[in-house]
Amino acid sequence: MATDLTSLLGEGVILDPVSVENRKQALTTLAGALAEKTRLDARDIFDAVMERERLGSTGVGEGVAIPHARIDKLSNPIGGFVRLRDGVDFDAVDDRPCDLIFMLIAPVGSGADHLRALAQVSRTLRQPDLRSALRKAETASEMKVILCPEAANASAA
Repeated sequence: MATDLTSLLGEGVILDPVSVENRKQALTTLAGALAEKTRLDARDIFDAVMERERLGSTGVGEGVAIPHARIDKLSNPIGGFVRLRDGVDFDAVDDRPCDLIFMLIAPVGSGADHLRALAQVSRTLRQPDLRSALRKAETASEMKVILCPEAANASAA
């Protein structure tokens, strides 16, 4: 699994698997966790991500959604990941429910960095073996080893 998301998740959050009813609950859960971590307002994060969702779905297919937004008062891109116990409708390109949700928030002025981070997340979550491993993982720490092998290797050294 070539791509590593330590740069985005090292400061971010990975949540234990959760059950939610819909896309809004999934986004609220991640926005709240990222707000706690960044000391930003959860409502600001949620509203910015929902505004982006209205422009077009962030459900990229294969059960993956990458909701994202640019936020004031943030110094670098940061991510949050959650696996949903049951997928929810994200209006994905393949019409499949999404259960692997990676929320990316980035500073307002970070055009190229934001796009690079999105591409990195997309490349990583496009790997069938990685998606399969994430779906089998039962805890945030198991998912961290899958998504952030560099961090896992560094702490083992």
